[in-house]
Amino acid sequence: MPHHALEIVLTRPLMAAELRRAAHAWPLAANHDATRLMALAGGKTPERAAHRLRQRLTARLPIDVITTYYPDAYGQVLINIAFPPATHTALERDARRAGRTPERFLREALQRALAEHADREADRLDRAVRQLLAHTTPAHLLSAVGHALTRPLKEPTP
Repeated sequence: MPHHALEIVLTRPLMAAELRRAAHAWPLAANHDATRLMALAGGKTPERAAHRLRQRLTARLPIDVITTYYPDAYGQVLINIAFPPATHTALERDARRAGRTPERFLREALQRALAEHADREADRLDRAVRQLLAHTTPAHLLSAVGHALTRPLKEPTP
């Protein structure tokens, strides 16, 4: 049976004792602040592996979302979300009205939202570059960008 690398995003950081208890049920690796965990789960498909992991750990962890860590052959990442009953009912209703399955309806909504975000970000960057170019030459701006990219990022000061 293939194994799938899954990331668990938590609704809050874990206490050390919670992480130890959960790790007894399933081997887990936590990030520095215990808000995200990594796990390997067996399953014929990533969907089955994520479902199995959620079933085993839901009672032990405040799970928000489970995702596949690596994209599939199409560049897609599986997102496993357990909606509250009212949200699930509304999602099913809206999907039925749109003539879609709930999974497809949600996937298309996420793709639209991500595309809109990318467009807004591109517009924001375009405006920022145009404003910078109003006060300098393209050569100076390019030099400054290259210089900034070769230096380590510093934490913003409060």
